[in-house]
Amino acid sequence: QVHLVESGGGLVQAGGSLRLSCVVSGHTFSRYSTINWFRQTPAADREFVAGISWTSGAVAYGEDVQGRFAITRDISKNTAFLEMNQLKLEDTAAYYCNLGMTGIGVRGAYWGQGIQVTVSS
Repeated sequence: QVHLVESGGGLVQAGGSLRLSCVVSGHTFSRYSTINWFRQTPAADREFVAGISWTSGAVAYGEDVQGRFAITRDISKNTAFLEMNQLKLEDTAAYYCNLGMTGIGVRGAYWGQGIQVTVSS
């Protein structure tokens, strides 16, 4: 059974940084495996934040986070990371790790439980 467990969220001041982690278990990674991060606020649908192709390391970012966020992975630990810098109030959301086989930016079949990131002024 596939499990994704996020950690690293919390409260941070605007301009600060946080690093989210997503540990994946129960999945055999292949060249089609992709980890995406999405985020959601109560007023909006889930928004694509960043994605990485597990084997090639190719990455892509949502327009709102380009240049501030970085997605990486540690293949030996089955863990993906989202480094968030220069955080803004509008980055406040629940962040979800997502595992799929259909490409960066495309919602896959497996989700983590979500983790809250709150940016304060």
